[in-house]
Amino acid sequence: MLGAATSGAEGLQAADALLRTQFDREVASRLQVPDLDLTSYVRDLEGALMRAGIAWVEPELVVLVDRAPQVQALLIVRGSPAIGWVLIGASPVSTGLPGRFEHFLTPLGAFEHSMANPDFRAEGTRNDLGIRGYGRKGSRIYDFGWAAQEKGWARGGMSVMRLQMHSTDPDVLEQRLGTAQSKGCIRIPASLNEFIDRRGILDAAYQAELADGARLWVLRADREATPGAGRWLVVVDSVRNERPPWAPAPMERRR
Repeated sequence: MLGAATSGAEGLQAADALLRTQFDREVASRLQVPDLDLTSYVRDLEGALMRAGIAWVEPELVVLVDRAPQVQALLIVRGSPAIGWVLIGASPVSTGLPGRFEHFLTPLGAFEHSMANPDFRAEGTRNDLGIRGYGRKGSRIYDFGWAAQEKGWARGGMSVMRLQMHSTDPDVLEQRLGTAQSKGCIRIPASLNEFIDRRGILDAAYQAELADGARLWVLRADREATPGAGRWLVVVDSVRNERPPWAPAPMERRR
């Protein structure tokens, strides 16, 4: 754990160890982030939280995305600015590729996963090109609401986009993860979607509603609530000019 205190943390360390084992077993596309890069990401993460006025002491899970075109990676970390962070796992993703109509760069900042923008599940339908934009039927779509962002087409200017994190077509588009491809949302591997969903990684707000007696259809019956579940998606840009060895391009991963 980067900068973490050790006293009274044995239970949390055990939970993190189990979660890392589950990630390695359940997520098909994984990246091995070096400690030096993790330290840099933690700095960017804490900067984004500070700018957003977000602070907490008890450790919780956070999903961090690097939208840099030469990286395109998602990291699940647990911790807090007060005690430090541990990496649970990392995986390739696709963020926004500007240049075409209604395409945005994925916005930077901290975005809350709350009941104000309820999640839903994919129907598995195909568009005119035969693409399942949200992935297989039943895949969860994580909704972070409307976000202001500069348009990536025509003469630019500000507009709003719906920021979501979701699976993509497993037969056509998932093989492109690790490169910018989307209209602004965050596309993730189906197995990562399953992991985040089943383990309740970002379900702090949903778990609070359950505790108050709510019935939430979007939560799966076989979910296993994770201690210290989180509610924050943080998007950063490492502005790398070259692709790091630990985040290879899709074709390199398949060799």
